Amino acid sequence: MKYTLFDKVWNDHVVTQQDDGADLLHIDRIFLHERTGSAALASIEEGERKIKNPAHVFCTMDHIVDTFPGRTDQTTMPGGSEFIKVTRDLSLKGNITLFDLGDERQGISHVVSPEQGIALPGCTVICPDSHTCTLGGLGALATGVGSSECEHALVTETLRFSKPKQMRVVFAGQLKSGVSAKDMILHLIAAYSAAGGSGYAIEFAGPAVDSLTVEARLTLCNMAVEFSAFTGIIAPDDKVFEYLKGRPYAPSGESWQQAKEYWATLSTDDGAHFDQEIVIDCATISPTVTWGTSPQEAISIDGQVPPLVLEEGDARRSMEQSLAYMGLKPGQSIQGLPIQVAFIGSCTNSRLSDLRIAAAILKGRKVASGVRAICVPGSTQVKQTAEKEGLDQIFLNAGFEWRESGCSMCFYAGGEGFVSGERVITSTNRNFEGRQGPGCRSHLASPATVAASAINGAITDSRKMGAL
Repeated sequence: MKYTLFDKVWNDHVVTQQDDGADLLHIDRIFLHERTGSAALASIEEGERKIKNPAHVFCTMDHIVDTFPGRTDQTTMPGGSEFIKVTRDLSLKGNITLFDLGDERQGISHVVSPEQGIALPGCTVICPDSHTCTLGGLGALATGVGSSECEHALVTETLRFSKPKQMRVVFAGQLKSGVSAKDMILHLIAAYSAAGGSGYAIEFAGPAVDSLTVEARLTLCNMAVEFSAFTGIIAPDDKVFEYLKGRPYAPSGESWQQAKEYWATLSTDDGAHFDQEIVIDCATISPTVTWGTSPQEAISIDGQVPPLVLEEGDARRSMEQSLAYMGLKPGQSIQGLPIQVAFIGSCTNSRLSDLRIAAAILKGRKVASGVRAICVPGSTQVKQTAEKEGLDQIFLNAGFEWRESGCSMCFYAGGEGFVSGERVITSTNRNFEGRQGPGCRSHLASPATVAASAINGAITDSRKMGAL
């Protein structure tokens, strides 16, 4: 029998198959955050139940925390402080590991999990956050769940799933200079729609994927959910093993060698069946930017907003609505479009490698007059390492705000956001109406594109900046 990578991890975790064909899977790691994890913990407390294995449960403060220097429990979101306090109290009471404010391990959950060696190849990971699929970049089976599902897993270490179909997305050839994992995933979604992966677990493969750094693979898998996939996953290799070695929660000693031997088996067998396969020629991928209010509404940075759909119907109305909200017209060039804000952050693109790429462009340059530029590192560890390397001074000297770690203005939750009508070039993952503030116009792009655009005050191809 030939098995895919996803088959192997799934099968290793099946506890029992239920009468309707769904599987009960063992859950290895559970990651919580203060916005929704608090609900699961509170429900367990009220029901007088107990967390089955606290050693495998982790929690961080990331979603609604203030990211201004000198922060406290006070948040910009009305009532947000209560989420923090409740999460802290219940985490301590449940004896789970908490990465609290002031803890050097604090950060965005999907940045912290790989950073600490919590997510590992071949393990199952859930979190009440849709971008948990990020961790597939390590070869983990990771997916976002609801608070009630999370509660069930906390108490039983199991969760019921119907096994999805499987798709392989092969990125053939090698990426052109200045093209990133963010451009790869935006290109895929633009070509096959935001619903193209619906009902599938997706394995990303091919020479270009093999060539990606581990952090770039995390970016690629992060936006599998924007393709409507159940998850994304990449076969672990020596790059992953080296990345994980010595991490606080990774195996060590004899267990490390045993783990590596198992991890080395986690690849798709030749001839294994996929329900669908997509092949992308990397020569066709350029730096990519969204023009509309869905990740599928994206074009090459040297392209033009597409013409209106000719036929009357939902597709045309949706496009007209996107154009009206974004203040754009068919045929308009995306490059050169003036911006008011540049934002680098989120679980998609706020790791150390992302900040290094942006800093290389920003060094010795200044943010354009009238542009507000903000950098929010993905974790406290990323922030501290960046500061040791002097990256913070490059950002500050260029005119960026340098913040504490957190999700920050990746999404608007009634707290800090951008002004209605402002055009934002952002390294985040979602661009629907109001995502970064009521009326805010968000253009998704790579950190390199964000940095270059901040300097020029308009959407800019970073390859023209001479820093890559």
